Amino acid sequence: MSNQLEKIKELIELRAQARLGGGEKAIEKQHAKGKYTARERIAQLLDEGSFEEMDMFVQHRCTNFGQDKKHFLGDGVVTGCGTINGRLVYVFAQDFTVFGGSLSETMAQKICKVMDMAMKMGAPIIGINDSGGARIQEGINALAGYAEIFQRNIMASGVVPQISGIFGPCAGGAVYSPALTDFTLMTEGTSYMFLTGPAVVKTVTGEDVTQENLGGASVHASKSGVTHFTAATGEEGLALIRKLLGFIPQNNLEEPPLVKCTDPIDRLEDSLNEIIPDNPNKPYDMYEVIGAIIDNGEFLEVQREYAKNIIIGFAHMNGQSVGIVANQPNYLAGVLDCNASRKAARFVRFCDAFNLPLVTLVDVPGFLPGTGQEYNAVILHGAKLLYAYGEATVPKVTVTLRKSYGGSHIVMSCKQLRGDINYAWPTAEIAVMGSAGAVAVLYAKEAKTHENPTEFLAEKEAEYTKLFANPYNAAKYGYIDDVIEPRNTRFRVIRALQQLQTKKQTNPAKKHGNIPL
Repeated sequence: MSNQLEKIKELIELRAQARLGGGEKAIEKQHAKGKYTARERIAQLLDEGSFEEMDMFVQHRCTNFGQDKKHFLGDGVVTGCGTINGRLVYVFAQDFTVFGGSLSETMAQKICKVMDMAMKMGAPIIGINDSGGARIQEGINALAGYAEIFQRNIMASGVVPQISGIFGPCAGGAVYSPALTDFTLMTEGTSYMFLTGPAVVKTVTGEDVTQENLGGASVHASKSGVTHFTAATGEEGLALIRKLLGFIPQNNLEEPPLVKCTDPIDRLEDSLNEIIPDNPNKPYDMYEVIGAIIDNGEFLEVQREYAKNIIIGFAHMNGQSVGIVANQPNYLAGVLDCNASRKAARFVRFCDAFNLPLVTLVDVPGFLPGTGQEYNAVILHGAKLLYAYGEATVPKVTVTLRKSYGGSHIVMSCKQLRGDINYAWPTAEIAVMGSAGAVAVLYAKEAKTHENPTEFLAEKEAEYTKLFANPYNAAKYGYIDDVIEPRNTRFRVIRALQQLQTKKQTNPAKKHGNIPL
């Protein structure tokens, strides 16, 4: 065999060795836990045959604690680029079969390299996390590696989409990279995220808690709002990431991808003419409204289990990607609170960063009262939503379906926060407060001296309702551009979006604003 052929044979052997990660036994262990390996995950995520791997031969440089005797090619992370539906993406997947996926200095360098390339090429970056945290043997170098990654997450924020998939453990400092990215997905039963694990919690606070109850997918999906999506299996999670990227542009200088629309734009939805109950205190389901006006009823909801009083997610309208924000009268009467405000604010800012028009459906009776909310800074959280809408320069179309009272009217993309097209249904009630509350304030003195206060207040309430609990008062001042028939909502919103395609609006030059955090 010639010298050249021998060298080629050696290369092929080294490649095969690198592809085995931590070896066959470690791979079997990973499979036994119901988890895929890093390379299997990448293969499921990307278009077939599109993956171009980088840094397959990288090895760690640590000599402490006998580490110099243990080397694996690739050193615990698989990195490279490929395509999703033909569009370029950069990806890194931590390999739990190598040192439990723990982060070393060289592993961080590999991750930073693909992040830098994603920024240079203007392409999304997808990180698949399955790691025991920092490699303790490397000490401060591992921590420095994390910080290098975080700095890149911060610089990439609002420039290229960043998506984190949590497919195993993600603890300690490692949780900050997903927290800095745009969307996080966790797998149910096999992933967890927390800053300090159950053992430390027990030592410090005396609490007995399992990994699942401390930082499992269901906890972060419903209680903390840390994760935006959950999936029952690894395959389902990766398919969801592919689907999500279909709504989003490659970077902040591009428009979102257009898809062919097979749903007539002038489709009338008669059910909407009857969806609002006669009794203003009765709920209805906002999902029915969303499903009726978007293309083919296909809605990709974000943070479904968290702060259910507000709904956020992606849809297409006439093939154009849009972000939808809608109050949900079916849950807590659609009231705004700390969590709903934060949830919606972050989504609005994402859409604004990546050129996605915002369609806002309003039915909000106000902010949730009480010490629980005030002590948790509902003022600041409500201000986040206000700030997000006011700062956004993308096309903004708002439709008020029913209630829109007081401060909550303002923060839900009103005209004065530079709403471009503001529509209302005939059932809209746009006022400082509901009739009963308003009358109680306006006629308090007179009611006291009246021979029949209840009857008097009821009469005044009816008067107030007629005068103010309608969209025409706001329309009189031009704060509502048109009052529309509910069944025409799809057509009118699509027409508004078409009109706004050439919108140009810029904010004053500044380093950055100071959002009320």
